[in-house]
Amino acid sequence: MMDSRQVIREVESHCRAQGLRLTPTRRRVLEMVLAADGPVKAYDLLDQLRSEQPRAAPPTVYRALEFLLENHFIHRLETLNAFVSCFHPDDEHQGQFLICEECESVTEVHDHAIEDRLRQAAIERGFKPRRQVLEIYGVCRDCQRA
Repeated sequence: MMDSRQVIREVESHCRAQGLRLTPTRRRVLEMVLAADGPVKAYDLLDQLRSEQPRAAPPTVYRALEFLLENHFIHRLETLNAFVSCFHPDDEHQGQFLICEECESVTEVHDHAIEDRLRQAAIERGFKPRRQVLEIYGVCRDCQRA
């Protein structure tokens, strides 16, 4: 797994190659998501950003998150309404997540076969998928041992 500095370098490289603008605010929001111990909510990011930029407003964070999501640099956990980092930004994919109900840790599975099978199942049923998020809740190995 890459560390956050490597992810930032990859994101910067990807943005240069694609002609995307990684503004200082977008970069800072990405850094905060990468530094979080687990899923982080938009308003928690806003609070952090306001400690550095007192005039930061909710649209500032939401626009940054939208950019990061659209370009697959982070993932949104639908049921938690929170964001997690993506440690493989050059591999466009949909996320599958294992979420511990006890410690709230999140593990990304990142399995293209699962993604492809779900997409194919939708297409076979006449459904045109746009995005998919698979969230599986349970108890992680560490919490099971405790």
